[in-house]
Amino acid sequence: MTQLSLGPDPRTETLRRLQPLLVQRFGHIQRAAAEWRAPEWVLVQGVIGARTKSEVSNSATDRLLKRYGNWESVATAPLAQLQDALSSQTYPNIAAERLKASLTDLIARRGSVDLSHLQGMGTQDAMDWLEQLPGVGRKIAAGVMNASTLDRPVLVLDSHHRRILQRMGLVPAKADTARAYAAIMPVMPPEWCAADYDEHHLLMKKVGQTWCRPTRPDCANCVAQSLCETGRGAKDAEVSPTS
Repeated sequence: MTQLSLGPDPRTETLRRLQPLLVQRFGHIQRAAAEWRAPEWVLVQGVIGARTKSEVSNSATDRLLKRYGNWESVATAPLAQLQDALSSQTYPNIAAERLKASLTDLIARRGSVDLSHLQGMGTQDAMDWLEQLPGVGRKIAAGVMNASTLDRPVLVLDSHHRRILQRMGLVPAKADTARAYAAIMPVMPPEWCAADYDEHHLLMKKVGQTWCRPTRPDCANCVAQSLCETGRGAKDAEVSPTS
């Protein structure tokens, strides 16, 4: 029996229309090639970065490498010392525990803190491998693959980005990061490269910080309102006559 094609997913066109609106509002946010980091650096930054601003985690990651000289020395540092070194993080004790566990496990698997083997792996296989490390979930794995010299077209989903996709109706309302990722990746514009994925994520973070906040979202001023289920609902509620 012939299976009829249902045509392109409308969510793809929504994402295509959304991107220039965000660029118009916030400008391009693109990492220069000189800013690309080694995947091992991105792994560390992700593991220690829970509930902490990216710039703070970036600085903490740089300080760790400068202080200890290499990631193997970070892995063998006393836990209390690492907790002190990560005092800038929102949860320094948890960050230190997760970092030590992930680096120790990586050394056990690879002999050193070395992710060079990921270059020769398919993207999904590489992400599956990364997610076997303690403290590494879908967001961190995607970050290692996309926001590093590996330069793969995968989407990083933080709490801001996932919340916006849910409110827009592009992923299920109660989806966790893994389910949201599985829902949105197949409908990402096929012409987008890794840099487009990265810029999209950074722009969506701006939306979450500016309008689409966890509570009391400012739908009326959001540039994405016309493309958003929640935003359109808020607009309809404003114009509906009161009883």
